[in-house]
Amino acid sequence: QVQLVESGGGLVQAGGSLRLSCTASGRTFTTVSMAWFRQAPGKEREFVAGVNWNGGFRNYAESVKGRFTISRDNAKNTLYLQMDSLKPEDTADYYCAAQPRSPRWDGEYDYWGQGTQVTVSS
Repeated sequence: QVQLVESGGGLVQAGGSLRLSCTASGRTFTTVSMAWFRQAPGKEREFVAGVNWNGGFRNYAESVKGRFTISRDNAKNTLYLQMDSLKPEDTADYYCAAQPRSPRWDGEYDYWGQGTQVTVSS
């Protein structure tokens, strides 16, 4: 059974930092792109950041550029999202995804995690 499990969410004050992790089991994703999405209450899911199979190319949503950093450790089959200078508007459930179905970073993916909650207080 293939699973993506996120961790690292929590409550943080504005300006603070969090590091999310997404560990894969059941298969490796070392040859496919992976990404982070988020969904705030009452809003649609949105793309946050993506990384290609070897970490050589990264893409970010405009709203997080310069504050968030996506990375991956293929030896550990783990995806990360370092979030700095957090803002209340970053509050959302964060999901990792693997193996995009199209060239679009913000498109559909074959595998999704269950999500981890991030709350940023003002």
